[in-house]
Amino acid sequence: MSATAAPPEDTRIHVDARHLLSLGPRSRALSLLPRQPAHSILNGRHASRLRGRGLNFEELRSYLPGDDIRTIDWKVTARTGEPHVRVYTEERDRPALLLVDQRVSMFFGTRVYMKSVVAAEAAAIAAHRILAQGDRVGGIVFGDTDLAEHRPQRRAAALTRLLSSIGALNCNLHASLRPPASVSLNQILRQAAQIAHTNALICVFSDFDGINENSERLLRRLAQSNDLILFNVSDPASKDLPRGLKLTVSDGEKQIELDGDDAETGHRIASAMEQRLTQLQDWSRRYGFPVVPLTSAEPALDQLLRLFGHRGGRS
Repeated sequence: MSATAAPPEDTRIHVDARHLLSLGPRSRALSLLPRQPAHSILNGRHASRLRGRGLNFEELRSYLPGDDIRTIDWKVTARTGEPHVRVYTEERDRPALLLVDQRVSMFFGTRVYMKSVVAAEAAAIAAHRILAQGDRVGGIVFGDTDLAEHRPQRRAAALTRLLSSIGALNCNLHASLRPPASVSLNQILRQAAQIAHTNALICVFSDFDGINENSERLLRRLAQSNDLILFNVSDPASKDLPRGLKLTVSDGEKQIELDGDDAETGHRIASAMEQRLTQLQDWSRRYGFPVVPLTSAEPALDQLLRLFGHRGGRS
């Protein structure tokens, strides 16, 4: 996005790079490191905890009083007759890859924000915190026809480029958009696997429209050797279609009218959304990655502060 472009008139509908950059100072309380506050969603069960940075083997040396006995190399000790320990150091940094969904299915909201805005803000907040904790940040920002890939780097310029791509694709969304659905979530997951091989932090910000059995295989592959977090962005209408609300929904080719007073319509929408969430939660239990629920009814920062254990965190 050009630096001279006019800022969005309403940040509940569109956000640009300038707005996303401004979220950094307000999100300092958050952390994506393994040590989490007691009430953080990542502490809900052991399988959801972050593994953090890996360890590099540094040296093999003689045992010294005070060394952790768990570091003793018993094979070397048996061969030499003297106790030896293996010394490791924590990796200096690790890559983080943010997958940010800005497809037209995300341009929807019945309460306060568009889902696309919540995803964009949540991803920006995560990007700020990742860079601040000394790790490399990158990502794949994707719409229905376009995507921008940013390899992880530990530089402020890398953060700016990533947030510029998020803002640009977010501002491209509009109600009359009818793009062909050429970029799928599965395509992005496959691309992420080619970039993040081992010990990366991978965060997906999406409504997970279009997931299928191939999505399960791809998510399992990513979770096996990386920390994977799914940020599932939904709208309250998926559970409770407002009474009297009339909606026109399109897939780019066909469109239907949704009537909030029609109980059967509301039931079908709620059932479809519940099935999608149930599928994500089932995969979460199987493969040990957390699903963080976000809604378009609240600011992204307030939700993240609460979900990550910081009560009453409105800035």
